[in-house]
Amino acid sequence: MNKPDHPAEASQMANEAEAAERALQADQAATTLAAVEAGRRAAKKESWLEVVKTIVYALLIAGVIRSFLFQPFNIPSGSMEDTLQIGDYLFVSKSTYGFSRYSFPFGLIPFSGRFLVLSEPQRGDIVVFKFPPDNSTDYIKRLIGLPGDRIQMKDGVLYINDQAVPKEKVDDYIEPIGEETRNVPRYRETLPNGVTYDVLDRDPQGNLDTTDVFVVPEGHFFMMGDNRDNSADSRVDVGYVPFENFVGKAQVIFFSTNGSARIWEVWKWPMAIRYSRLGHFVE
Repeated sequence: MNKPDHPAEASQMANEAEAAERALQADQAATTLAAVEAGRRAAKKESWLEVVKTIVYALLIAGVIRSFLFQPFNIPSGSMEDTLQIGDYLFVSKSTYGFSRYSFPFGLIPFSGRFLVLSEPQRGDIVVFKFPPDNSTDYIKRLIGLPGDRIQMKDGVLYINDQAVPKEKVDDYIEPIGEETRNVPRYRETLPNGVTYDVLDRDPQGNLDTTDVFVVPEGHFFMMGDNRDNSADSRVDVGYVPFENFVGKAQVIFFSTNGSARIWEVWKWPMAIRYSRLGHFVE
């Protein structure tokens, strides 16, 4: 390299060298920043992918549990009082009666019949099923009649195959109505297989206390609510329920609220929970 003959030239060359060095450093810094930013974008993208994967896995696990093991169900009406009350939340066993298309969300899997049936339905079982007229609405009732059974109500007494089901008066059901209560006559029925449960008789001369004889068709079942004068069941618009429409067997109450607290009224939740019903097995 030639040395400059004049001090001004030497100063200019030094300045140019310093400028070149600064430009090189700036290029290196820009390259580093670009690499860091690219790394951040990649990490952010990977983070979002992990979140999406976690959500998908959680939904898949929930879907498997809901389809094959247990499904949560809440009680929206008083048709099963006082066995089940409005505000009860319970688990329904999906595997007890095997699986049908209605065991899966929205009944989207197109097949007929049931498979992997572990237990045949028995009189006295409390069953969640799809309402036969629309095959989509969930109903919950007690199974009373098996295929081939003759079912009839006579003056408030249940008859199965022309035999009266024993009906014993027990203590009244104390029904809360706002800040007041009402006594509702309660009776204990015992089915032919020995299953016992309580029923309410609000009106001794109710419209459904005397009916025609219902002969349950093959592959179908006859359902009734325990709140006999306030239940839309097989005596009226529900009709006979096909085995295929069974969703599962009610098992245990895991939560219960009396409805006095709205979802945002967190401070009222402790008073709204019906603690005595938690963990209660459904019979």
